[in-house]
Amino acid sequence: MTAVPARYHGVWARTLLETPEGRDTTTWVRWLQTGLWHGDLRVPADADRRTPEGLARQQGFAGTTCITRPDPAQPEVCTWQRCIDFQPPRSTPDEGHMVFETPDRVIETGIHGHYLEVWERLPGSLGRRVALARLDAGGQPTAERLLVAGDYLMHHRPRTASWPADLQPDETLADVLQRHPEHADALLDVDFAFGRFEHGEWTVERATRPALEGQTVPCALHRLDAVRARVDRGLLAGEWQVLEWSDEGRPVPT
Repeated sequence: MTAVPARYHGVWARTLLETPEGRDTTTWVRWLQTGLWHGDLRVPADADRRTPEGLARQQGFAGTTCITRPDPAQPEVCTWQRCIDFQPPRSTPDEGHMVFETPDRVIETGIHGHYLEVWERLPGSLGRRVALARLDAGGQPTAERLLVAGDYLMHHRPRTASWPADLQPDETLADVLQRHPEHADALLDVDFAFGRFEHGEWTVERATRPALEGQTVPCALHRLDAVRARVDRGLLAGEWQVLEWSDEGRPVPT
């Protein structure tokens, strides 16, 4: 796949969402973008995450990113191709028109829906890009991902449970849990977590499992060769496949 232009690299915080239903400036949103891979985590400020219903309002997805300009008269299009998703599958692509107001501020407007989002790049999120896939016991890559951009790390682990057979187009996880409360534990068993990554430690700022938030865990990351890396300790310990690794003059912490 074609690499994502450097202007998109880093971690972006959403500061505004406008839809026909209103404005949202309180939902915590982070989009981490490497040279090809992305991760996105969204936690509503008013969600009661002590309950399955509140947890189900969270959003998180990860996969690859593609930038195109099919119409020269229109802004370029960013397409987020989801490989992992906290919510049920969508019936339309996740893509928007992107206009950079400044190098660190980009406006996204909907193509398949009516919305406007303002994204601002976080300081310290440039300078290194890493994307890893966890290896299973047989040495094969899984769908679990570890992404690094500058001084930030995002981790994604998909659920093992399948969606119910009666899943309806474009319904939410909250809709599914309302119909199948007995499956709540299995359907909520998916991890998205984001935080600062410095000096071999990862401090979790937000996570779909709230108990992780505020924890500082060891995350000594070592590149073994061209295709393999290892995390020695902590929640992410194990062997990983290197999907992308660019230091750009800054060492990945060990």
